[in-house]
Amino acid sequence: MLNYYPKNKKNIAIKVSKKNLATSTIILSAITLAACGNQSASQKKKQVLNWSETTQLSTQDPSLATDTTSFQALLNTGDGLYRLDKNNKPQLSLATKAKTSNNGKTYDFYLRKNAKWSNGDPITAKDFVYSYRRTVNPATKSQMAFYLYQIKNAQAINSGKKQPSSLGATAVSKYHLRVQLTRPLSYFKILLAWPLFFPQNQKVVQKYGKLYGTQAKYTVSSGPFTLTKWNGNNKVWSLVKNKNYWDAKDVKLSKVNEQVSESTTTSYNLFQAGKADETGLTGQQVASNKNKVGYHARLSSAIRRLELNQNKVKAFKDLKIRQAFSYAINRQQLANNILKDGSIPAKGFVPSGMGTNPKTGAQFENDAYVKSGVSYNLKKAKTLLQEGYKETGIKSIKVTLLASDDDSSKQTAEFLQSQLDRLPNVNISVQNIPFTQLISRQTAGNYEITIKNWQAVFGDPINFLDVFQKGSSYLNNGWNNNQFNKLLDQSENVYGNDPVKRWDKLVAAEKILMKDQGTIPLIQVAHPQLLKTNVKGVSFNPTGVPYDLKNVYFN
Repeated sequence: MLNYYPKNKKNIAIKVSKKNLATSTIILSAITLAACGNQSASQKKKQVLNWSETTQLSTQDPSLATDTTSFQALLNTGDGLYRLDKNNKPQLSLATKAKTSNNGKTYDFYLRKNAKWSNGDPITAKDFVYSYRRTVNPATKSQMAFYLYQIKNAQAINSGKKQPSSLGATAVSKYHLRVQLTRPLSYFKILLAWPLFFPQNQKVVQKYGKLYGTQAKYTVSSGPFTLTKWNGNNKVWSLVKNKNYWDAKDVKLSKVNEQVSESTTTSYNLFQAGKADETGLTGQQVASNKNKVGYHARLSSAIRRLELNQNKVKAFKDLKIRQAFSYAINRQQLANNILKDGSIPAKGFVPSGMGTNPKTGAQFENDAYVKSGVSYNLKKAKTLLQEGYKETGIKSIKVTLLASDDDSSKQTAEFLQSQLDRLPNVNISVQNIPFTQLISRQTAGNYEITIKNWQAVFGDPINFLDVFQKGSSYLNNGWNNNQFNKLLDQSENVYGNDPVKRWDKLVAAEKILMKDQGTIPLIQVAHPQLLKTNVKGVSFNPTGVPYDLKNVYFN
C-alpha cells in the first residue's frame, strides 16, 4: 500500500475547506487503490508463490525418499503415468492410454511421444522400467521397495533371489510399457501417481552416481517444475517452471520459493508481513485465525506414534512395560490442550479415511478399535510397570526420547516426558535434532524411544499395517508377531480378490498390533494452514503427498 505523507518541515498550519478536503480524500483514495491494484496485478503477472515447509529436504532420489517433504518436491518436479486431480482421483498424465488384460494382472501403457525431461531427453518406456528395477534392486537399499512387490518377481529380486532384469515391467517399444502384477490390485492406479513410481533417467542417474538426488544440480525433472538453489543442507530452495514439460501451458506459476521454518512463528510472521503466501499454524494461532476466510483445517491421514526400541532397551521386550508406557499417556490432553491444532487422539495405528467395511460400511478404525491400546489410566500404568519390573528383574528405566526440532514435535516430546516421568523409576530425557538427522537415526534403529510419523500413500489399511510386517525395512523396533505376519500375508496373497475376507484379516491384524502394543499411537495429525485468498487451485491430499502445485495460480 502506498503511504503518503506531505512534507511540512516548518509545521505550518494548512487551512483546507471541507470541499477541498473531501476532494483530496477521494484523490488520495484513488491513488491508494490504484497502487494496491497494481501490486495485485504485479503479483498475478509474476505468478511467484512463496511456500513454507517445516522440515528440510533429505533427498531427491525417488528410490531413496521416505519423508513427506522430499516426496512433496519429487511430486512437483516429476510426473507419472497418472496424476491425481483436485478430487484425488488418478487421471492419465505421461500415458495417453491404458489397457488391462489377464483378469487385471497385466497393464499396457501407451506414452506421450512429446514428453521430455528437463534436459531435453525423450521420456520413454525404458525410463519406467529402469526406475522400477533400480528401486527393487537390493543394491539400491530402497526402504520403499516393498510397495513394488505387487509387480511380478519384485519381492524375489529385492530379497536377492532373482535378477532385476526378471521384473514384470518391460518396454515393448519406445512408448509402450507393460507391467505384470502378481494379482489384481484395486489401488494400482493411485500407486502409479506417487513419485516412487515415476520414471528415472538412467543416463543422469549413472552420470552422477552417489551424488544423484543429493543437490539440485544432480537432478533432472519430468514434471511441472525443476529444482534449484538446493545444496543438500540449506533451508531454502526454489521450484522453477519446467519449459520442457509436456503440459507446460497449464502450469501458471513461474516459480515457487520454498523456505523451511521449524517454528511456525517464523512462517506466520512472514505471512502477516506479506512475504509468504501460506503458513502452518500452531494451536494458539489456530484459535485466533480459525474464523478467517483463508483458514483450512487440513486433517491428514498421518499418525504420530511413540516407538519403543526393543533392540536397544531390554525392558521394552516385556508386554506389561510397553502397556504401562501407553496407559500413562493422555492422548486427549495432548490433542486438545497441548497441540490444539485440530489433531485428534488416535484410535489405533490405522487412522480414519483408510477404507470401509464392504459389508457394513463401518470405518476401519472403528472395526479394529482396541480400547486398551490407546487408553489413559495412570493407576493401571503404574501397576503394570511394577509387574513388568518384577517379571524382568529390572528396577528402573532411563532413556532418551529422540524427536525432530520443529514446534509440534518439541511440544509432543515435552508432553510425553512429563507424562512418562510420573511412572515409578522412569526417567525420560529429550533430544531434539534436525529432521534429516532424525530420519537417518530412525532408519538405522539408532534410538531408545522416538516419535515417528507415518503418512498414508493411498487409502487402504495395508498402507499402515505392512510397516510392521516381518521383512519391512521400516520395522526396526524389534517387535515381531507370527500371527500378525500370517494375517497380512493372507490378506494380500490369499484373499486379495475377496474384499470381505481380506477386510477381516486386516482388522484382526490391527487388533494384534494394538493388544501386543507393537507401537504406541498418539494422534492423527492435522496441518492447519492459512492461505492467501488470491492463491487458487490448491488441493490438499490427506492420504498421500499433500500438495500438488501444478495447477496453482494467482487470481
